[in-house]
Amino acid sequence: MKLCGFEAGIDQPLFLIAGPCTAESLALCVDIAGQLKETCSRLGLPYIFKASYDKANRSSGRSARGPGVDAGLQILSEVRRQIGVPVLTDVHREQDINAVATVVDVLQTPAFLCRQTDFIQAVAATGKPVNIKKGQFLAPGDMRNVVIKARDAAAGADTIMVCERGASFGYNNLVSDMRSLAIMRETACPVVFDATHSVQLPGGQGIVSGGQREFVPVLARAAVAVGIAGLFMETHPHPEAALSDGPNSWPLDRMESLLTTLVALDRAVKTGGFEELR
Repeated sequence: MKLCGFEAGIDQPLFLIAGPCTAESLALCVDIAGQLKETCSRLGLPYIFKASYDKANRSSGRSARGPGVDAGLQILSEVRRQIGVPVLTDVHREQDINAVATVVDVLQTPAFLCRQTDFIQAVAATGKPVNIKKGQFLAPGDMRNVVIKARDAAAGADTIMVCERGASFGYNNLVSDMRSLAIMRETACPVVFDATHSVQLPGGQGIVSGGQREFVPVLARAAVAVGIAGLFMETHPHPEAALSDGPNSWPLDRMESLLTTLVALDRAVKTGGFEELR
């Protein structure tokens, strides 16, 4: 798949989607995007900046949601212009899709909406690359049906990625089954692993979600060892002060050391090939 000027797939080098959970401010987004661009350039890692203009799926109606579509898209546009990196954001409402698609390079669909046929098809019909997150309630093999819906709407264009972010495992907990990454390869789409939402504890702090940040590198290493096309991570210079998803965001000043390990692991795994595909 051609993605933002580079090839993405199981036979291609790992790419990174990363940024803060929400577009808290232009200064924050420019700072994070600039630092990650430099890091990824040193590592030879294709990079896409991520930030959300609205998080509609909050635990509480009082939780921070982001700057909104107009201000958020202005921030994303400025990041793209100033830093010179492609940008991604998630879209939650059909009425926002066209406006968002005119600004960003990649669209992302929330996990909760993966079975909403009209929504998935409307996003895919923009012709933009789409990262479809697998629902926490969905078996990985069922993503085939989601992809068929999307590809039909995209007139068969090769624009669809699928993303694992953990499965509900009891109350306020998620578990990542690494077999799902191999199973989702059967969609013939690039597979992305969301290393930070996979350690989220949904609603785990009552009115907000918790998280187990210490397991981000554990799951990221495991996913890269399985063999994936891309890695999704939320990061923040001060996760404890992040307006949303702080407990599962990885510290910005520790991104390079982790990514260095992951790039080396990705090269080793893909150089040797995959026994399960032979």
